Amino acid sequence: MAASSPPRPPSPRGGGGAYGDWEAVSGLEVHAQLLTRTKLFCACEVRTGDPPNTHTCPVCLALPGALPVPNAAAVRMGVMAALALGCPVAPRSIFARKNYFYPDLPKGYQISQYEQPFCHDGALAIETETGPKQVRIRRIHFEEDAGKNLHTEAGDSIVDLNRAGTPLVEIVSDPDLSAPEEASDYLKKLRDILMAIGVCDGNLEQGNFRCDANVSVRKVGASELGVRTELKNINSFRFVAEAIDVEIRRQIGVLEGGGALRQQTRGYTPDRK
Repeated sequence: MAASSPPRPPSPRGGGGAYGDWEAVSGLEVHAQLLTRTKLFCACEVRTGDPPNTHTCPVCLALPGALPVPNAAAVRMGVMAALALGCPVAPRSIFARKNYFYPDLPKGYQISQYEQPFCHDGALAIETETGPKQVRIRRIHFEEDAGKNLHTEAGDSIVDLNRAGTPLVEIVSDPDLSAPEEASDYLKKLRDILMAIGVCDGNLEQGNFRCDANVSVRKVGASELGVRTELKNINSFRFVAEAIDVEIRRQIGVLEGGGALRQQTRGYTPDRK
């Protein structure tokens, strides 16, 4: 049985630079939609732009008695991504239930992987202002996408489940990024690789390639990680760097003002920064 890798300490990084006595520590969780014709656990087509709820079945609607069947093409594409990023493929991996209640998730849980992902311990080399850097990839795992909530001008909300069950790989890096620009460079190179091997179209506008950023700060020279904030669903290279920079400065401002940070999830509004 293949177990997931234990947490690893951050790799050495440079000084605080633009942040004075502080340095930033960031890691990314990238969601890449796989280029399959059908969904991860059923034969419904993966299509965008069609009328709501026209590509659904008992499996993605979570009707009682429906049984999921893994998509072999999605598994092959996931393995290709793992090999391209230097990750050993586990001989055994297990799907798990990620439980949460939200209208676009009719099952009440998302099928994902947790303790036993299909691969782990890879790396991606990027060029930075201070020279080449290895960004470690902690794990890659399969998961299904959720549906989409649509809100009308009249104040009504409807749920479109065409996207529910779409196959994704989540690529989780270690906290090896120390500058907002490094996050952008990492994303660009990762997207190029996934597009080159034909497993993701890299479409940012449609959300086929998007990321969450985990951001914390600490005093230069400190070894312990600070309290982190997760920035959700950013789908622009520029906005990733921008959002991380804004969050770093917010955290430093709180700490220098004598306040305390709490672990939280935040969104980013580009026009208001």
